[in-house]
Amino acid sequence: MTFINKNIFMEFKKIILKEIKIINELNSLFENLEKINNKEERKIILKQIDSLKNLLKQTNLEIPKSLNKFNLPKPLIKSQTKDIPIFSKKKSLPEIKPLEMKLSSLEKETLKRLKKTEQKIIEKKKRKASKYVQISNKVFSHWSENILHKKSFKMLKSNLIKANLQFLPKSYLSIILFTTFLSVGFAFFLFFFFLFFNLSTVLPIITLATEGIALRFTKVFWILFTIPLATFFMMYFYPSLEEKSAGNKIDRELPFAAIHMASIAGSMIDPSKIFSIILTTKEYPHIEREFIKLLNEINLLGYDLVTALRHSAINSPSRKLSELFNGLATTINSGGDLAEFFAKRAESLLFEYRIEREKRTRASETFMDIYISVVIAAPMILMLLLMMMKVSGLGIQLSTGMITLIMVLGITVVNIGFLTFLHLKQSTEGG
Repeated sequence: MTFINKNIFMEFKKIILKEIKIINELNSLFENLEKINNKEERKIILKQIDSLKNLLKQTNLEIPKSLNKFNLPKPLIKSQTKDIPIFSKKKSLPEIKPLEMKLSSLEKETLKRLKKTEQKIIEKKKRKASKYVQISNKVFSHWSENILHKKSFKMLKSNLIKANLQFLPKSYLSIILFTTFLSVGFAFFLFFFFLFFNLSTVLPIITLATEGIALRFTKVFWILFTIPLATFFMMYFYPSLEEKSAGNKIDRELPFAAIHMASIAGSMIDPSKIFSIILTTKEYPHIEREFIKLLNEINLLGYDLVTALRHSAINSPSRKLSELFNGLATTINSGGDLAEFFAKRAESLLFEYRIEREKRTRASETFMDIYISVVIAAPMILMLLLMMMKVSGLGIQLSTGMITLIMVLGITVVNIGFLTFLHLKQSTEGG
């Protein structure tokens, strides 16, 4: 009996230590919250605080269950017939209720919302390849299989895995070849069109070419090579761009996920459970994909945690996440403190995150200055020069309407180019 109570006491002690670590982590998060002014960082830290509060509540509910396991007999009583001490019948201890607290209306609403359990309908979806992919595989799968073994295409396979694109390497290479084949037909169409016709900005827009065939051929033959080559290289490098974009998005979430993992690791649970808990929060959508791949290697493929971490580090699009996986594998092998490892890594990642945000802010200021100079100041100066040239009779004589049209078209083209550049930069940075 004493041995059983001792085990229960140790279990009760572990629960108390777990609550102490959660409270310490909450205190540190509240201290960091006062120092942070950024709304996004405050929002993420508040979500972590809410998750830790829920974990503290769940841990607190384990205390009455643990206390009920204690077997404490009542005092000895004497029998009326014989002076033999007997024990009273075993009765379980009354259930210990938590202390009643006065809650505000906002806290009551929050508790009601937490108690509501949403019924999730699980639907099984079968993904089938599109008709375009099926046609590409039928036409070019044999060629793709032979080309894929060459050194120049080995990087394509790695980029597809890291970018989480739902394509097999052979299928994606078949799509590249099929799309390039279609672009060749489109290039021939444009070539023959411009060989015999001209495009102009005045009506009629399409006119017959008056130049000789040989001269027209020298002007438009480049279309036959430019369009297919541009199509091939754009599709070939697309997975690497997606990989870079996915890596940048993961890097933005990683500092806060590391803080969350540090608080979970302090409860001394199985390291593989840390990733499962992070997945249930749904707060890190881009890191979630990498954690799902990691857990699939453990649960489906049967790898141990260290091996799965090594594989995930190789296939991760983020260098920082790869370093985190490798460092975690080393810490587990050496028997180190996981909570301390995550805490130190979270501190360094958060420092790098703040530096990156500062760089992006300064880059935005530079782009704003360039935009003001190119789109606002430069067209005004150019228009003044053209008007002065018209009045003085120097240089090319243009009408007022033509000068206005040139300015409008020029500003439109510059704006489109600038917006395209910003969109590409934002997508590669994971914005």
